[in-house]
Amino acid sequence: MESMLNKLKSTVTKVTADVTSAVMGNPVTREFDVGRHIASGGNGLAWKIFHGTKKSTKQEVAVFVFDKKLIDKYQKFEKDQIIDSLKRGVQQLTRLRHPRLLTVQHPLEESRDCLAFCTEPVFASLANVLGNWENLPPSISPDIKDYKLYDVETKYGLLQVSEGLSFLHSSVKMVHGNVTPENIILNKSGAWKIMGFDFCISSSNPSEQEPNFPCKEWDPNLPSLCLPNPEYLAPEYILSVSCETASDMYSLGAVIYAVFNKGKPIFEVNKQDIYKSFSRQLDQLSRLGSSSLTSIPEEVREHVKLLLNVTPTVRPDADQMTKIPFFDDVGAVTLQYFDTLFQRDNLQKSQFFKGLPKVLPKLPKRVTVQRVLPCLTSEFVNPDMVPFVLPNVLLIAEECTKEEYVKLILPELGPVFKQQEPVQASNMILLIFLQKMDLLLTKTPPDEIKNSVLPMVYRALEAPSIQIQELCLNIIPTFANLIDYPSMKNALIPRIKNACLQTSSLAVRVNSLVCLGKILEYLDKWFVLDDILPFLQQIPSKEPAVLMGILGIYKCTFTHKKLGITKEQLAGKVLPHLIPLSIENNLNLNQFSSFIAVIKEMLSRLESEHRTKLEQLHMMQEQQRSLEIGNQMNASEETSVTHTGSQIDKVFNNMGTDLLTGGESENKEDGLQNKQRRTKDLTDTLMDNITSLTSLSASTPKLSASSTFTSVPSAGLNMMFSTPIDNTKRNLTNGLNANLGFQTSGFSMPVNPNQNFFSGSSTAGVTTMTLGAAPTLSSYSPLSVPPAAVKQAQQRPADMSALNNLFGPQKPKVSMNQLSQQKPNQWLNQFVPPQGSPGMGSATMGVQANVMGQAAFGMQGNPFFNPQNFAQPPATMTSSSSASNDLKDLFG
Repeated sequence: MESMLNKLKSTVTKVTADVTSAVMGNPVTREFDVGRHIASGGNGLAWKIFHGTKKSTKQEVAVFVFDKKLIDKYQKFEKDQIIDSLKRGVQQLTRLRHPRLLTVQHPLEESRDCLAFCTEPVFASLANVLGNWENLPPSISPDIKDYKLYDVETKYGLLQVSEGLSFLHSSVKMVHGNVTPENIILNKSGAWKIMGFDFCISSSNPSEQEPNFPCKEWDPNLPSLCLPNPEYLAPEYILSVSCETASDMYSLGAVIYAVFNKGKPIFEVNKQDIYKSFSRQLDQLSRLGSSSLTSIPEEVREHVKLLLNVTPTVRPDADQMTKIPFFDDVGAVTLQYFDTLFQRDNLQKSQFFKGLPKVLPKLPKRVTVQRVLPCLTSEFVNPDMVPFVLPNVLLIAEECTKEEYVKLILPELGPVFKQQEPVQASNMILLIFLQKMDLLLTKTPPDEIKNSVLPMVYRALEAPSIQIQELCLNIIPTFANLIDYPSMKNALIPRIKNACLQTSSLAVRVNSLVCLGKILEYLDKWFVLDDILPFLQQIPSKEPAVLMGILGIYKCTFTHKKLGITKEQLAGKVLPHLIPLSIENNLNLNQFSSFIAVIKEMLSRLESEHRTKLEQLHMMQEQQRSLEIGNQMNASEETSVTHTGSQIDKVFNNMGTDLLTGGESENKEDGLQNKQRRTKDLTDTLMDNITSLTSLSASTPKLSASSTFTSVPSAGLNMMFSTPIDNTKRNLTNGLNANLGFQTSGFSMPVNPNQNFFSGSSTAGVTTMTLGAAPTLSSYSPLSVPPAAVKQAQQRPADMSALNNLFGPQKPKVSMNQLSQQKPNQWLNQFVPPQGSPGMGSATMGVQANVMGQAAFGMQGNPFFNPQNFAQPPATMTSSSSASNDLKDLFG
C-alpha cells in the first residue's frame, strides 16, 4: 500500500512539475489557473492541452502549451522556423471566427520556456480519439482510452469539418493546407472543430477574381514541425507544386478513410523519399476501387473515392459534400439544427422542440448529454421557450445517472422551479413537472426536494387553475412514497384538505378525497384517526361522488391492516356520521347498498370486539372469584379453632357447606376446628333447633375476646336466607320461647358444649352466653304470638336497622368487672369492638344468631342484606382480625 501511495505521489508530483515547468512565467497564468494534462493536438501533436479555469469568472477553458524543450535538438534557425510556424497558425486561428473553427479565448502568449493560448473547453483531438496518444501524460485518461465514436457522431463530425472547409474556401478564400486528425479538435460538447492553420494559404487575387493559392515547394530539409503531414496531403502538393481548395477536399477524403479504419491513413509515406512515395501513391490512386474502401459505409464510399481522385477537378467541393445523402441522418440533422438554433425565431424553435422527443431516443446517451443538453439548457433564459424545452431536458434526465443529473441538470432546473411569469408558461411548467414528479423525487437530493420540488407541488395545489389542481391531486399518490413523512403531514395534507374545503369545483373536491384515500397507507394510524376522519365531517357538500369519496376513506381506514378504526371511534364518531349519510336522497341503490354494506361490517366488528372484551372480562372475574374461594378454604383449614361449648357456635358450624367457621377460642391449647357439614335444609334445621332457645336461662356469659368470624363465600348467604320456611315448623309461638325476649340489656342462653344445637332440647349442665343487642333495637315482650303472626312475619320483614350499630362509632373498651356494673345498653356498646379491632367477641356472635333467626322468618328482603350496603373495609383491616370485615364477608 505504501509503495502504491509513493508511486501515486511521485506521478502527481511529476505531472505537477511538468505543468509548472511548461507554463511557469507565461503571461497566461496571470489570468488562468492551469490544471491537469488532458490531451494533445496540432501539427505533430506538439501542443499539450491542459484543463484550465479563468480566475475572474471561474469559466472553464482549455490551455494549449507548446514546451520549447521539444525542439532543443534543432539548430537555432530551425527553432525559430518552428516557433514562427506555430505562432502563425495560432494567430490565424485567432483572427477567424466560425462555429466550425476552434474558438480562441485568449491569444498566444510567449515566455522563455513555452508558447501558450486558451480556447473553449476541449475534450481531445480526433487523433487521440482514434488511438494516437503521442505527447499525452503517462497515465492516459480512460475517457480517451475507451472512447468510441458513434455513427451519428462520425457523420455529424465529418459534416462539421465539411462546413468549416466550406467557410474557408468560400468566405475566407483560404486553403487550410493541413487537414488531419491532429488538427481536428473535439470540444467538450463533442463538436468537431478545425485548428492548425500553420500552413494555410490565402488567395493572392482580389476577392472578386478567381482565387489563386501560391504553393511552396516541399523542402525535406526543414524540421517536421515546419511541414504538413504528407500522409493526408494531396499529390499535387508534391508532384506539381500546386494547391487549391480541392487539395483540402483530398485531405478530407483521407480523414474519412482514417476515421473508419481506426486512425490508419490510406497510404503510408516515406518521409525520407517523399517523391517516390507520392509517385507510387499516385499510381495506386488511379487504380483505386471500391474493394479498397470496404471499411467505409456504402452510402459514402463513392464520395470518398471521388475525394481521393488524382484529378482535383473531379473532387466534390466542400459545399457539395455537406449536401450528400450520407449526412441526411436524423441525428446529424438534429445536431446541425442545434448549432444554428441561435438564428431561429421562437416559432421555429417551438416547432423543433415539439418534435425533439421523438428523436432523442435514437441518439446515444453521450451525444444527448454532451451535445443536446447544453443547447437545451441555454434556452432556459427565454421564459417563453421553457415549456417547450423542459420536456426534452427531463427526457434526457431519465437516461442520466443520479450523479450526472445532480451535476449537469439540477443546477439548470433551479430557476425553472421558481418561475411564475408569464402565468401561462408557469402553469405549463407546473403541469410538466407534475407529470415527471417521480423522476424529480428519485434523483433530486432530499435537501433540494424540500427547498425546490415540494414548494412547487404546494404551489400547484394552491393554483387558481382547476386543471392544475386536478392533475396535481391525481399525480400525488404516484410519488407519495417518496415524500418524507413530516413534509406530508405538516405541509401536503393540510393543503389537500384546504383544496377540498375551499374549492367550488366538484372535480377538485372528489379528487382531493380520492387522493387522501390513496395516500392513507403512508400515514400514521393515529394521525388518520385524529386528523383525517374528523375532517370528513367538515365537508359541506352532499353530492353522491363526494359521499362515496367519504365512504371510501372510511372503508380504506377500516379495512387497512396498519390503520383500522377503534371500536370507540366506530361507536362515537364514524357510525353516527355514516348512518345519516347513507339515507341521503341523492344516493342511488348501488351507492346506498355500498353504504349499508360498510355500516354492517363496522357494526359486526363492533359487536364482535366488544362481546369478546366482555367475555374475557367475565372470565377473568370468575377466575378471580375461584381463586379467592380457594384461598379462603385454605385459610380456614389452617385456622385453629377452640370449641367454647356455645350452642350458637354449633348453630353456625352446622349451617351449609362451610358457611361459617368458628373463631379462635380463648384457650389456644385446644386448637380444634369444628367443620360439620349437613345436607339437610338449613332453614328446617334452624327452625328445629331454635326451640332450644326457650329452655335457656339467662346468665352472665363467658366471653371469648378472641372469637372472630372468617370470610365466607357469598354463596353461603344465599343458602342461608333463600330457603322457604315450612309453615308447619312455625307453630312455636314465633319460633322463640315466650320466656325469651329481645331486651336492650341482652339475653342469657344456656349452652351445652356437648350438645348439637339442632338436635332438640337442651340438656342440663350448660354454660350460658349473653348475646347483646343494639341499643336502638326495640324491646319485645314475651314472643308468644298466635300462629297468624308467623304469616305476618313472612309478609313484612322485621326492622334490622339495629345491626347497623355494629358499625357505629367506636367506644372505649372496659374491663370485665366494669361491664357487670354498666347498664345493659352501655354494656352492649362497650362489648362490640370498634371497626378494625383485633377481634369480635361472642356478643357479636349472638347478634349474628339473632340475625340468623330473623332471616329464618323471611327477613332476607331487608335492605341490610344487599351487598352494596356494606362499605369496603379500610385498608388496615384484615379478614382474620376485623369483625366488621367478617360480617361483610358473611353477608356480601
